[in-house]
Parts: sequence; C-alpha cells; structure tokens
Amino acid sequence: MSKQTEGKTVAELAALVGGRASGDVGARVRRVASIESAGEGDLAFVEDEKFLEAARACRASCVIVPEGARLEGARGCIEVERPKLAFALVAEVLHPTRRRGGFVHPSASVAEGARLGEDVYVGACAVVGEGANVGAGTQILAGAVVGEGVTVGSDCVLHPNVVLYDGVTLGDRVVLHAGVVVGADGFGYVRDAGGVYHKFPQVGTVVIEDDVEIGAGTCVDRAALGVTRVGRGTKIDNLVQVGHNVEIGERVVIAAQTGISGSTVIESDAVIGGQVGFGDHARVKSGAVIGSQAGVLPGKIVRAGVWWGTPVQPLEEYKRLNALWLRLPRMREEIEELKRQLSELAARLEEKSE
Repeated sequence: MSKQTEGKTVAELAALVGGRASGDVGARVRRVASIESAGEGDLAFVEDEKFLEAARACRASCVIVPEGARLEGARGCIEVERPKLAFALVAEVLHPTRRRGGFVHPSASVAEGARLGEDVYVGACAVVGEGANVGAGTQILAGAVVGEGVTVGSDCVLHPNVVLYDGVTLGDRVVLHAGVVVGADGFGYVRDAGGVYHKFPQVGTVVIEDDVEIGAGTCVDRAALGVTRVGRGTKIDNLVQVGHNVEIGERVVIAAQTGISGSTVIESDAVIGGQVGFGDHARVKSGAVIGSQAGVLPGKIVRAGVWWGTPVQPLEEYKRLNALWLRLPRMREEIEELKRQLSELAARLEEKSE
C-alpha cells in the first residue's frame, strides 16, 4: 500500500500545519473534500463560524476549523489560525502532483545538441530543440515544444502543447499548463508614409523565474529589445496576454482574461482581477489590488490600495460615482420636471408683464 493511500493521522496533519488536534487524533485521513461531500477518510475545512453547524453534521474524519471553535463528538478536529491555508497545505501532501520517471518517448524528437538532466520525462510527440538545456526532474508532456537554446530549470512541468520559443528561460519548479506560449513575437509595428505597417524588431527574450505557475492558453510575448520578465512565485490564470517588455514582480496574482500591453510594470505583491485591461507603459505599485474589468489607461500609475472601474480609480471614488450613475434615470426625470415647471413660470411671468 502506498503512503498516499495510507494517508496521515489527524495528529500528523496537525503537526504539519502547526494546529491543535482534538477528538480522534489517530483517525487516518486519505483525501480532501468539501463539507457537503466529505465522508470516512476525508478532511474538510470551514473558515467561518456560521458554517460550524454544517461541519458538525458532515461525515469527514477530520475538519479544520478556526482557533477557538469546538466540534463535539469523536471526529478529528484541527484548530488553526487560517483554515483555508492549512487545508491547502494538507492537500499538497495527500494529493501530490504526479511525477513521471526519466523517459523519452519513442515518438519524441530530442536534438543531439540538447542536454537533458537526470530523470527528465519527454512525452509523446514532444520536441526539444538544438542547444536546449532541461534541468533534472522536469516533465515535458505530450506535444510540448522546447525551442532552440531554451533553458528550463529543475522540476518544471510543461503540460501538453506548451510552446517555448527559441532562447527563453524558465527557472526551477515552473508549471505551464496546456497551450501556454512563451516567447512569441510582441505586437509592434511602424507605419510608413504609404500606410504600410513594418514590424518593429522583436528580438528580445522572456525570463520566467522560480515557482511561477501559468494557466492554460496564456501567452507571454518576448521583448522587442531586452527582456519580458515574470517574477518569482507569481501566479497567472488562464487566457492572459502578457505583452512585450512587460515586467511582473514577485508573488503577483493575475486572474483570467487580463490583457497587459507592452512595457507595463506590475510590482511585487500586486493583485489583478479578471478581465483587467492595461494600456502600454502603465505601472502598478506594490500592494495595489485592481478589481475585475477595470481599465488602466496608458502611462497610468496605480498606487497601493484597492482600485476599480474604467478608467481605474480608488474603490471609494468608484463606489460614489457608481451610486450617482445608478441615480441618473431618476435625476433625468427630476430635471425634465424642473424644466417643465420653469417653462410654466416663465410663461406666467410673460403674461403678467403684458
């Protein structure tokens, strides 16, 4: 029986997350689950005391709860300061990412001048180009393409149909989900006197630092000149467009369908909601949070705090203006009524003057 199948005891998991165990601390936990679906051998969590009643009724072998919460009965319980974080840490242990051993599929194409580290997996129909350097333990899954002169660090995972254009660099433990494209040409053109567009050189590169995860279908364009960079620990969702010469700092979170125009800078620890649009040369300062569907104009500096709307503005200002916007139909009716009354008053005054 594998260690994953055996699971962990409640006491072992409490030690893992720095929590306080109670109840049946010897119960074995093999999986994570929601409060609604959890059963024997499962672990669930609640963050808010209003859900404790549901936690008491669930059949999980262990429930992670906020500090000070008490669940009666023999069920295992772990009290922690941040239940959701603890749940995620336990999930990493109970559901580890599948790791394939060193192997090159017969249908894969690995150039003679490519270098593969120890225990690298190259899946069916994958391609590793001339001069590429792939670090130990990296997984290159079916149909992925690693271009010429690419550097991929250790323990990376390139999911099916990832494309790394020539010369790009990935750090260690980078995860690229299906269909990610890194290093395609940026969108840059110069128009001549006759109206013909000429491509501006796109001869830079892309550097993706350690522990970055990028969602399916996202594109990170190479720099026109210089480097497009994604900083250590940043997490990017599906279907995001990162333009040329963009600089993204460390531990940035970017949600789906965001579009980032060229030469924008997003500093470390910023949070970007879904469908945010950035004009070129914008800058987002560390600690800024930008809400979904916001629009950041070219050259705009977004400082620390919560921002929303188009054009992007501080949340309190956005809420105030949004409240006024919702009142516009009523205000229009009031203005029309005032205009009618003013017209009547003017008519009466004109009659009196005659």
